[in-house]
Order: sequence, then structure tokens, then C-alpha cells
Amino acid sequence: MKPLTTLLRSRKLPTTQSGTRLALTPRRAGWEYVGFAVRQIAAGQTWTGRSGGDELCLVLLGGLASIAWSGGKSVRLGPRRDVFSEYPHAVYLPPGTAYELRARRYTEVAECRSPTTKRSRARLIRPEDCGFEVRGGGNATRQIIDIMPPAFPADRLMVCEVLTPSGNWSSYPPHKHDVDRPPREVKLEEIYYYRFQHSEGYGFQRLYGRGDDRSVVVHHGDVVTVRHGYHPFVTAYGYNAYYLNVLAGTRRSMAASDDPRYAALREWPVADTRLPLIAKPF
Repeated sequence: MKPLTTLLRSRKLPTTQSGTRLALTPRRAGWEYVGFAVRQIAAGQTWTGRSGGDELCLVLLGGLASIAWSGGKSVRLGPRRDVFSEYPHAVYLPPGTAYELRARRYTEVAECRSPTTKRSRARLIRPEDCGFEVRGGGNATRQIIDIMPPAFPADRLMVCEVLTPSGNWSSYPPHKHDVDRPPREVKLEEIYYYRFQHSEGYGFQRLYGRGDDRSVVVHHGDVVTVRHGYHPFVTAYGYNAYYLNVLAGTRRSMAASDDPRYAALREWPVADTRLPLIAKPF
């Protein structure tokens, strides 16, 4: 059986340099669908790419850029100061699409991929197109910002951002999505791409199920793959956390099953008043 998870760390590059800070292919992850990369583009420089046989979502993590793609005119992407202070800007591109991204200032972009034979329409995803939800209660309250939810007109790829205040739990109660039994649960591959509001921040992600149980310490820029099992997260006191979730599977759904030992905890107390960390822009 494949291990529960792989932990990858980002490499550091000077802001005057363009390059790839992290790249995860389906082959490297040991699964079928989700690919992920983080690119940085220095001010005034250009990044070019192709979706190939994948559908692709480019999520602006910070900066300001213009982007043009096959058969389309250049559009503005951003600005976004950072993931803790402003809502996301993103672009969805179908397979067979070439794109060119020109940074007007130092820019960071997450590249989320999944193979597909379906050709949907390319589109710009503006902050006002993204979702807003404060989920949970007490010290298990967090903010969800949907970028490509199940209702988004795409094939497999789903993307959202999650903001977890200092000391809080997220992805809680523990849930899993590794068995195909709709509508209760669907089988999905998932990554967590972490950032912390302060670079020395850290958190813990527990991954357990099918006779395996482990916890990993996550830092700014880390990626955790979730192949199967339950996968709750808690951020250390003093450090607000962000993660970008990228999911894909055989069905366009985020249906998941709670660990029955903790499912009753969904009877939430009052929500943490520190949330939302980012006000909705609409």
C-alpha cells in the first residue's frame, strides 16, 4: 500500500530571479490526477507555459501581472498583497492552451493541474467570483474561500483557500475522501500547500487510517499530499495559517466522511470572533 503522505518543501529564490520554487507531478505524488507547482516571476519578467493535456488553474498568491492565453487578449491578474490580506485572483485554462504571464512587480503564482479530455471555456476568476464561508466554531473555526468549487464549469479540478487563525484546528472533525460511495463520500486526491503569516510559523497535520498513523510538522511553503485517510490540521499559537487545497478525482464533488468517533463535534459552539481574517470583497 502507498504511504499516507509525502511532504515536500519549497526552495528559496531571490526575488530578483524567476523560477520554480516547488513542483509536484502526479507521478511523483504516486497518484493519477493532481499536479501542482509554485512559480515566482521577477518584476518585468515573463513566464510562459502550456496546459498540455491538463485543465489548469493559476492562482495569484501575491503580486500583479498581466496574462494572455491562446486566442485571447491580455488581462490583468491582481493586484494581491498576500494571501492573508486580500482575496484571490485566478485564471482557469482548458487543455491545449498556451499562456504568457508578465509580472508588473514581483509575483508568485500557484499552478494547479489535472488531466482531462473535456474542453471548457477559459475564464478569469475575480475576487468577487470566489466564495465566502466561516466554518466550524470555537477553536475549530476557519475561513473557506472557494475558487473552483464543485459547481464551477470544469472537469475534475477543484480549488479553495483556507485561513486558520492562531491556535485553531482546521479540516475538523477529521474527515476522509478515499472511498467512492456517493453521495456520502467520493474518492479524491488532495494537496495542502501551506503558508504562515510569519515565516517562522508552523503547524501539525495528522494523517491516519488503514493501519497507519503519523503526524508531520509543516512550515511556510510546504506541500502535504493526502492519498487516503483522515487529515486534520492545527496551527501553532501565535501564527495564522493559510493552505491552498487542490483536489481531483473521478467525481466532481467534495463529499467526505467524518471519523465517527469525532463526528458529533460538528455541533459547533459560537464561531471564533477573529474570523473572517479577510472580509469578502462584494
